[in-house]
Amino acid sequence: MLTNNVKIEQMDSIDDHIDELSELLIQVVEDGASIGFLSPLQTVDAEIYWSNLLNSDLLLFVAKMNNKIVGSVQLQLCRKQNGKHRAEIGKLMTHPDYRRKGIGRSLMNKAEEQAKHENRSLLVLDTREGDPSNLLYSSIGFNQVGIIPNYAKSGDGKLHSTVYYYKIIPDD
Repeated sequence: MLTNNVKIEQMDSIDDHIDELSELLIQVVEDGASIGFLSPLQTVDAEIYWSNLLNSDLLLFVAKMNNKIVGSVQLQLCRKQNGKHRAEIGKLMTHPDYRRKGIGRSLMNKAEEQAKHENRSLLVLDTREGDPSNLLYSSIGFNQVGIIPNYAKSGDGKLHSTVYYYKIIPDD
């Protein structure tokens, strides 16, 4: 069920949104997301992450409801000479209170749209095996290509596999 009042926008500067983005990151990590951080994530560490994030190769999109940031996704543009046709999706996040409303799908659609605008024809991503995001990625046309065991550690110390996906962006 897509929420009608979700607005997806690209952020060129995050200085005015560090607090909201940090809260989003902390909430999804506390909820068990495997996005490179372990719980409990301290506010200062979340703020450092966000303040060092943006560069010319990384595009950040946020989902807002009632002017509150409730989700985000990153699009990392490959700048290697042999890779300027591809981009990587990173850290798709939806605040736990706003899940199952189509926000993740809307963010992914926006990232794909921007990748196409940047003349990218291939998207890649990885996610923890068994996470609900696997269903989302499959439903929007991403193809699973492999699983790497013992890839990332969770807060309880357990090692989890990651699943790699790709999607060819069709020409119009």
